[in-house]
Amino acid sequence: MIGDAWRLDGAAALVTGASAGLGAAMAIALAEAGADVAVHAHSRSASGTTAEIERLGRRSALVTGDLGDRAVSGRLVEETVATFGRLDILVNNAGIIRRTPAAEFSDEDWDRVIEVDLTSAFRLARAAGRHMIGSGRGGKIINIASLLSFQGGVTVPAYAAAKGGLAQLTKALANEWAGKGINVNAIAPGYMETDNTAALRADAVRNREILERIPAGRWGVPADLAGAVVFLASRAASYVHGHVLVVDGGWMGR
Repeated sequence: MIGDAWRLDGAAALVTGASAGLGAAMAIALAEAGADVAVHAHSRSASGTTAEIERLGRRSALVTGDLGDRAVSGRLVEETVATFGRLDILVNNAGIIRRTPAAEFSDEDWDRVIEVDLTSAFRLARAAGRHMIGSGRGGKIINIASLLSFQGGVTVPAYAAAKGGLAQLTKALANEWAGKGINVNAIAPGYMETDNTAALRADAVRNREILERIPAGRWGVPADLAGAVVFLASRAASYVHGHVLVVDGGWMGR
C-alpha cells in the first residue's frame, strides 16, 4: 500500500545541523515516520530535538562537531552506526552563510563557507555511501540545497557557489550510486523563517520585495519541509535519483 511505502520503521538516520530550524523539523519528521535519528549540532544543545524524537517513541542520539574540521564528518557517521547498528538515511542540512559584497569578500569567509556547506557534505556522503554500499541495503542521501542552487543571489558569493555545487554533487553521486541501491537527491528550500534569514526579514524593504514575489504570500516555515524529506527518505521515492526538489511557495515558477 502507498501508506506503507512512506514509513521508515527500522531505519536509522543522521541529520546534520539539527539543533533547531530546518534540521530539527526534518529530524522530527523522520522520527514521526518511524526512523531512529542521530541529531548533529555544532556545539549548542539539541536537547529539544532529541527529546521530541524520544517522545515519539523513537531512539535518538546527539552527535556534535564542527563540520569545518575535516575529521568530524567521518566520525559522525561512525558514531551513528555505532549507536544504531546501521545508517540508512543521511540528511546533509548543516550550513552557514556570510553576507559581504564580492569585492570585499575575504578568503577566510570563502574557505569557511565552502568547507562547511559543500566539502563537508561530500565527506559525509562519501562516508555514508561506503557504509550503505558495504551493508548491501543501500540507503537515502538527501542534500539541502537552496534557491541559490539556481540563482546567484547578492552579496553571498560563497554560499551561492556552495549551493550550486551541492546540486551538481547530488547529480554526480546519483549517477554513481543509483545502481547500488542508494538514492541521492536534494531539497531546495525557498525563503524560510530561520536564523540565516533573520537579517532579510528585519529589513522592511527586502521583506516586502520577497513576499511580493512568493505566490504563496508567506515565508516558509521549517515544517514545510517535513513531507519532502520523508518522501525522499522513503520507499515511495525509490525511483527518484539526482533530483532537486524545490519547496519554495512558488518562487521559482514566478
